[in-house]
Amino acid sequence: MLLTSRTLVLLFVATVCFSGRATAAAGTGGARPNILFIFADDQSYKTLGCYGAGPSWISTPNIDRLANKGVRFERSYLGAWCMPSRSSLLTGRLQHGVMSMTMQGQYPGSRYDPAQCPFVPAQFRKQGYHTAQIGKWHTGTDTGFGRDWDYQIVWNRPGHPENAGNYYTDQILTFNGVDRPTPGYSTDNYTDWAIEYLKGQHRDPSKPWYLWLCYGAIHGPTTPSARHRGTLAGKHAPVPADIVGPWADKPAYLENTKAWMLGKDGKPAMANKARKAGNFDSLVPGKPYDDWIQQVNECMAAVDEGVGRILAALEASGQLENTLVVYAADQGYGLGEHGFNQKVAPYDATVSSPLIISWKGKIPEGKVCKHPVNAPDLVDYFCRTASVTIPWKMHGRDIRPLLSNPETKEWKSPLLMTHTSRNYGAETDVIPTDESLTSSSGVPWYALLRDGTYKYVRNLVAGETEELYELDSDPEELTNLASRPEHAGRLRELRAKAIAELRRTDAKFVDRMPPTKAESRR
Repeated sequence: MLLTSRTLVLLFVATVCFSGRATAAAGTGGARPNILFIFADDQSYKTLGCYGAGPSWISTPNIDRLANKGVRFERSYLGAWCMPSRSSLLTGRLQHGVMSMTMQGQYPGSRYDPAQCPFVPAQFRKQGYHTAQIGKWHTGTDTGFGRDWDYQIVWNRPGHPENAGNYYTDQILTFNGVDRPTPGYSTDNYTDWAIEYLKGQHRDPSKPWYLWLCYGAIHGPTTPSARHRGTLAGKHAPVPADIVGPWADKPAYLENTKAWMLGKDGKPAMANKARKAGNFDSLVPGKPYDDWIQQVNECMAAVDEGVGRILAALEASGQLENTLVVYAADQGYGLGEHGFNQKVAPYDATVSSPLIISWKGKIPEGKVCKHPVNAPDLVDYFCRTASVTIPWKMHGRDIRPLLSNPETKEWKSPLLMTHTSRNYGAETDVIPTDESLTSSSGVPWYALLRDGTYKYVRNLVAGETEELYELDSDPEELTNLASRPEHAGRLRELRAKAIAELRRTDAKFVDRMPPTKAESRR
């Protein structure tokens, strides 16, 4: 067939345009960004200087610098504890919607059916991304290498429960499916391997990449590196107002989860019923409060150093401008607030994690967003940003308006997070009435709703009080407004919104919730 000069020109232009689009989609300098998701463990937002909520001597210069280059969310609710948070981030669904996930055998043994519980990284792989995960794995013995992840170095806790307490040294790591005992301090190891990956090792340079870096710090036994141990000795921390109670108008379980007492000197110390040695062997009865806060922040120092090294490597490799950088943690961790020395409970101190999102030139810098997000929201944002389509229903909201205008007052979408202890998917259809209701750290099932500055909590125990807090005036959640007549209208409104969100996210237990304390009185 003879081609005219005009046809040849059109073909040439079409070829150039198609090639340009392909390059932009696949290359690290094009339209589809890399995603670097740095994830700490059991981290209170009060351990970061940029949040300004902890002791004045806290120093996290690298993470604070990241916050100055992006948007810091005042609160985020990614999960009540380690496994639900991670399962939500892998599926885009709240805990009650993670189908087939179940815990079995020696803790933290767990499994899932990939056909019923597909993970989001697999879709990133299918749609042009190179995917990698480094660090802690806590979601089923199947880590997904070759299906969800192209490259993987993980500490598979469910797969090796006998090694599940080794958060900081002597870990059994799985390198692309092959187990290998590994010496060294875990935080530093994970950082080193992440930097290798950023520099181009172990990946296809023609593809954008998604790296999920999961530190095990600062989870118990909260062991600082040798170089940081003792560096904060002698520092003092403000003591939470209700560290030993009383907890008026709060749920009854707080008396059982109380972890602090006053010592002979009148200062708070870990209670005699603190948990046994092992996974949490830093929780020693009689340990002074100041010593514990020092230890937590000394352990955090290696994470901050690691973030600094990683961001430096990202910039040196010329990838910073095309990389969405996110720093978060699986959930918060109570440091004495409401008597806690644990996670899980629905208070900001125990479940709200830090969240910082930065993307040079693409989102505002140095801004704070008061509107909270949850784990499915974050997954939805990743997918929209990367132009990755997910073929199943997810529970997230489109939070792009919050990243465009973090200080907007027009945001009207309520946030839901659920805690169903160690139960997932169909296991949550019926609310238990036995000890399994509180099998995760003594805290019963609940639904948590944030709407503007208000937080509503429905504790799923028959006759138990609801909780209502106004967080601007009461950020430490000391005053439960649920029983006050002047807030009855708002309580009804938020109760209805929580039920609507439970229905939207297909929570089967919504029609089987036990009556609240107020309803029981009728």
